[in-house]
Amino acid sequence: MDVEHFLGTDSLLTEFSEREIVETRDANENFLIELDADGKIVSLIVEHAGAHIDVSKLSFEKIPG
Repeated sequence: MDVEHFLGTDSLLTEFSEREIVETRDANENFLIELDADGKIVSLIVEHAGAHIDVSKLSFEKIPG
């Protein structure tokens, strides 16, 4: 599992596998769930993460925006 915080967009990406994403579902306007062909979760995305999560408490790789 990888967790990455994209500073330019303040998006937090949590990847659970490298399977191909075939569908993205909006849980709400800031939370996306990406699924594979079997309906298994591949990754989760939190947009505007700093407004919803204390990202300073996470261990992650920062990727320049």
